[in-house]
Amino acid sequence: MRNVSVVTEFILLGIPHTEDLETMLFVLFLSFYIFTLMGNLLILLAIVSSTRLHTPMYFFLCKLSVCDIFFPSVSSPKMLFYLSGNSRATSYAGCASQLFFYHFLGCAECFLYTVMAYDRFVAICYPLRYTIIMSHRVCAILALETSLFGCIQATFLTTLTFQLPYCGPNEVDYFFCDIPVMLKLACAATSALETVGFISVGLMPLSCFLLILTSYSLIVYSILQIRSAEGRRHAFSTCSAHLIAILFFYMPVALIYLRPTPSPWLDATVQVLNNLVTPMLNRLIYSLRNKEVKSSLRKVLYQLGSTFSV
Repeated sequence: MRNVSVVTEFILLGIPHTEDLETMLFVLFLSFYIFTLMGNLLILLAIVSSTRLHTPMYFFLCKLSVCDIFFPSVSSPKMLFYLSGNSRATSYAGCASQLFFYHFLGCAECFLYTVMAYDRFVAICYPLRYTIIMSHRVCAILALETSLFGCIQATFLTTLTFQLPYCGPNEVDYFFCDIPVMLKLACAATSALETVGFISVGLMPLSCFLLILTSYSLIVYSILQIRSAEGRRHAFSTCSAHLIAILFFYMPVALIYLRPTPSPWLDATVQVLNNLVTPMLNRLIYSLRNKEVKSSLRKVLYQLGSTFSV
């Protein structure tokens, strides 16, 4: 597709109404970013190092941790770079890449939550056939498909956005390149593209959410059939962490992309929470509510402590 844009770079203006707060925001966001990376790396090490955790549920949790490592890394390094007093400029290709990888990882994570809901559905509703249905081959295919569908969705959205001519203002009133703010800078009518983008961004999460809702409706029905109170409690506990993580994931998506009238400051605040805080909270949710993960984490931390003390 021919690129008719005369803009060669964009200027990221950052989070609205945060002038003179750069130093404080740099320290705060850097802390969140480091904790997010370290927390996800520890979860990966805990799962990989414990043979008890080599199950489909933890396999998908590993992939979620990988997504939560790369997802904040799309926008955070550049944001920290200009908050520390460096240039706010980003190239045209860099802006397109940022938008692509942001939606690629976000869509892949959305599909992954759907797959994890299906995994819990099979585990609770068909426990005797769980290992057959969720075989290593099936898990690998499902994990691959989440990335493939995420790539297709992100390619469509990026092409949709950057097929427009950008020939005028190049100041992005945001802290990274995203669809709503980029469309404002286009030198052409964008109403049709906004509608298509709205349907694309809204339809995919909504479809996944409905599939998750269906899975958990069947799960709740199956759990209520369990006669033992202890059995019901254990079944609910295996799903609660996933449900909390889903809420943290979908609330920002709904607030940012499905509101009719955007608010730059609110959108930026929600995006920062979504990019930095949610990936960090996911690890706390899954580790603090799971005895096996906590036990494996303690072993990993003990081994790391022993290594550094030598």
